[in-house]
Order: sequence, then C-alpha cells, then structure tokens
Amino acid sequence: MREKIYNYMILNIIFKSFAGTLCLFAPLLANAQPGLPPVSPDIEQAVARITKLTPVIKALDAIKASGVSMFEEQVRINEIPAPPFKEQARAEYYLKKIREAGLTDATIDKEGNVVGMRRGTGAGKGPKLVVSAHLDTVFPEGTDVKVREKDGRYYAPGIGDDAAGLATLLTMLQHLNQSGVRTVGDILFVGTVGEEELGDLRGVKALFRDHKDIDGFISLDGVGLGRIVNAATGSHRFLVSFKGPGGHSFSAFGLPSAIHAMGRAVAKIGDLVPPANPKTTFTVGTVRGGTSVNAISGDATIGIDVRSNSHEELVKFVEKVMTAIHEAVADENNRWKARAQITVDIKQVGDRPAGSIPPDAKIVQAARAALAAVGAGTRSMQASSTDSNLPISLGVPAITLSSSGQAGGSHSLGEWYAPVNNTLGVQNILLLSLALSGVDGVTEPVLDKRPPRP
Repeated sequence: MREKIYNYMILNIIFKSFAGTLCLFAPLLANAQPGLPPVSPDIEQAVARITKLTPVIKALDAIKASGVSMFEEQVRINEIPAPPFKEQARAEYYLKKIREAGLTDATIDKEGNVVGMRRGTGAGKGPKLVVSAHLDTVFPEGTDVKVREKDGRYYAPGIGDDAAGLATLLTMLQHLNQSGVRTVGDILFVGTVGEEELGDLRGVKALFRDHKDIDGFISLDGVGLGRIVNAATGSHRFLVSFKGPGGHSFSAFGLPSAIHAMGRAVAKIGDLVPPANPKTTFTVGTVRGGTSVNAISGDATIGIDVRSNSHEELVKFVEKVMTAIHEAVADENNRWKARAQITVDIKQVGDRPAGSIPPDAKIVQAARAALAAVGAGTRSMQASSTDSNLPISLGVPAITLSSSGQAGGSHSLGEWYAPVNNTLGVQNILLLSLALSGVDGVTEPVLDKRPPRP
C-alpha cells in the first residue's frame, strides 16, 4: 500500500507548488464564493503574520511531507471498528496516539470522548477552543472495515467519514507540538462519540455539559476542503410503535391490524408537503412488524426522521407528522369498530437542535482566511447536521470543516478515499487554530473570551 500512496504524493507536490502561488492571492480567495461579506483586514493580517513565523513555516513544510504516514494512520484508525455506541476500542487507540504526540493531559471522559488539553500561555484568560472529529461510524457492528485499494481509490466504510478527520486532527497536533509554537488560548483536542445514527450527539452534549467555558468549536467531518458549515440542520427522530390484539387472518378477521395502522400512517406522512425554504425534509426510514403472513398483526414499528434548517419549522412539521399518526390509528379503529383497539406509543430517540451563526462571525472569517492562505478558498457555506449543531444552539461560535483529499460514497459500503493533497486540510486547521487562539507574543486571539455558561 505504501508504494501506491507515494504515487499520490507526487500529485501532491505538483498541486502544492501551484497552491503556493495561489497564496499570493489569499485575500481574493477568501471571498471565493460570491455574495460573502469581506473578511476583516485585521483577521487577514493576523493569519498572514502567523504564516510568516519561522516555526510555523517549518511546521507547514513538515505537514506537507507527511502525507504518506498520515494516510497510513488514517487506515489504521479506520480498521478499528467503531459502530454506534461501541467506540471504546478506537477511543483507547486514539488516546494512546494523542499522548504519544505530546498531549499528556488527555483522558477518556465518562461518555467515551477522548479529551486532551493543550494549555496556552494565557493562564485561563485566553479563549478555550475545541478542535474535534468523531470516533464513531454509521455502520453497525460486524461491518467489514478493512481498507482495500482498487484503481487508485481506497475503499472502506468510514474511511472518509470520519477516519480522515481523526487523522487530520492527530497530524495537526503532532506538528503543532513539534513546532514549539505557544498559543495564548487553550486548545482542547476531542474525539467525540455518538455523532452518527442514533448516537444523538451524546458525545458533544456531554462535552458541553462538563465544560462550561468553551469559547469556540471546530468539527472536522467528511472530505471536501473549502466547505464551511455555519448552519445546523436540526432533526427530530422517533420510534412509533403500533399495538393491537392480533389474531388469525381468517378466524379473527374484523380485528384492527397494527400493520394496517402503520401503513395508513406512512401514507398520510408521505402526503405531507414540507416547506422548501427553509429546507425541511422527512422520511420513514425503517419499518418492521408482524409475525406471519396469515396473521393479523399485533405490532408494528416505524422510524421517522424529520429535519429542517429552522427550529420553528422543524417543530411545526413534527406536529403535522404526529397528527397524521394519530389520524391513521383512528382511521384503522373506525374501519373495524371492534372492541379491541390499536394503540400507539411515540418515543423520541433523537433531538439535534437547529441554528446558525452569521457569515461575518469571527470564526467564519478566520476559517475563510486560513483556507485562502493554503490556496484552497471558500467553495461553499452551508447547513448540515454535525457535532456543531449543539454549540451553535448554545450560542457558542462553531463551524464544521472538511478534511482534504478526494472521497465519495459516504455512509455506504462503497465509501472510498484517495489521498490526493491530503495534507492541505492539516495545514488549514493548524493556521485556523493558531489564529483563533492567538500566538504568544505575535497575535491576539481572534476568538473572544466568553462568560462561562450557567
């Protein structure tokens, strides 16, 4: 595998030589997406001063040369299974690696997050920045996560989402510590659990429950350098269980059916029309129930996901879904008018809050300036459902960024990754973290120190 990775590194050298030229036009690249407000000259100048520091230049060069070893680490991380709620083995390995990188003040917290502190020189007076990636994958236990190469692509479930983010974060930490650069603010390195599936952001929720003094948050999630997620797509998820008497399909005919009630509910939900703006979506993602083809079903369950970029619209549409469910149950009971009735139990199993931070927020401006400094530019600003949902909902400046490289098939068994230009994302998060935290004796933190939350 190592020899094949080297082929990609040759492409890296060609691309990054070109990218070095692009850095001369950093102010223009910072505004690459039309319609964005200009980046503050103070923030651009802070990033520019940081990029000219000798230890930072050396760190950026060392990162550039680390593409092969970084991808090998990404493969090792990916091949440690981390299905929902079973991230412990990967967490233990990741804790070992960040300690080896020099972050001795590191542990696994009660929720299962890997948390390590790199203290700044501000003695608590500077801001506290979290940089994170998620440990878990969306894939169930037993999924084959071994990495296989085919036609220049490396295939494995989770290889891009989020083994790439974990490798990017680890590589940044290694080179930041080797550089000797001291920040004013503290940087908390975190590998979170529970980002995917029914994890319901349990890791980041625990993080903010236990740390009331976080001033800024960055999540590395997915692949596609130049994407900034500054808006949180909220979601509510439900398991809806229909219960009935059940019975023989012939001798007990005339009793209401849990599956029929479920079917009526699915049809009614499917006919609902959500608003296009703010984007709001829904799906009945899972269905199960019944015991036999010749039985009136006594049980049926559906899983529902409702999403919106607006909290208000999310709540409104969820109410419509609930109304549709109760009407469906009433219709099934009225159809048969039997003494035995269908009942329904609705359990909420997911609550990801919606929200956004403005495009001119300091953390967004600094992200755009850092992207420009590595020759990438801002390709898009968008909404998504990530670990950043939670801090955004709390009013804490937060964004989600992507790692570099090429990838496709996220959340599928055919997920793939190619390590072309894979170190650009490391350079980007290094510069951004230094700008937000401030470099001792050189720049003040871009990130503001906030009062602790209650």
